[in-house]
Amino acid sequence: MKKLLLLSFFLVPLFAFSQENEQMTLEQKEILKKKFDSIEASFNYKYGKITLQNGIAELNVPEGYKYLGPKQSAFVLSDLWGNPPSECLGLLFPKNMSPLSEDFTYAVEITYSDEGYISDEDAKDLDYDDLLDEMQQDTKVGNEERKKLGYESIFLIGWASEPYYDAETKKLHWAKELSFEGYDKNTLNYNIRVLGKEGYLNLNVIGDIDVLPTVKKDVDYILSSVSFTEGNTYADFNPEYDKVAAYGIGGLIAGKVLAKAGFFALILKFWKVIAIAVLGAFSIFKKKIFGSKEA
Repeated sequence: MKKLLLLSFFLVPLFAFSQENEQMTLEQKEILKKKFDSIEASFNYKYGKITLQNGIAELNVPEGYKYLGPKQSAFVLSDLWGNPPSECLGLLFPKNMSPLSEDFTYAVEITYSDEGYISDEDAKDLDYDDLLDEMQQDTKVGNEERKKLGYESIFLIGWASEPYYDAETKKLHWAKELSFEGYDKNTLNYNIRVLGKEGYLNLNVIGDIDVLPTVKKDVDYILSSVSFTEGNTYADFNPEYDKVAAYGIGGLIAGKVLAKAGFFALILKFWKVIAIAVLGAFSIFKKKIFGSKEA
């Protein structure tokens, strides 16, 4: 049944951990703790300068954060958090946070899209209220298809943080507040894009709406921590050789990049990693060890 797929995780309440923890036996709690401790001890967190995407970009891990590399991040996203396999350049976590923390709040997934050079000529003329209306209409249309496929509706409430584009640094960030049918806490989708000559870096926050103040406080640190290397920057674009994307800043914000694949494909790709903010690694991993029902 399609509801057993990833997006159905949004409907599980955040108090699942406490309820399930109370139902576990002391022996099961001990087994789970040992598993968690073993996995956590295997993580090789890094700090300082990190090379990304075969050297085309660099990350200077911001103060107060730690970085997990591509291989272990893929393990976290797929094996621990239950997402489909996908390419990832790494994850940023608050320094005191673990992928398996009971009190998990948020993480930042880093990826790269080689869609081509994105012209920013439309940035100065964008009306973000009009853009939001368009995105809300797209969401409503998408919900009709989601219902046919057995998925719950998604509602775009509005900007959690209005889009801001820095024309000098070629960095863009914005946040959306969403509501998922059957779930009483809204979800945060905070997007950061760093433009290069052949594509852009994506830094997407994984969490619920409660982490917005923290993310807004840290967004400048995160923005300044990542950049393209010499020869790969936005200024290095050569129209004679480099590919140009079929959309601009407005299309990037609105998600038109995946429109040709269909709205539902966009939703699957765009929201895959937020499941952890609702279900939690504890619930997913507990079922991997003990099964869906207690003995």
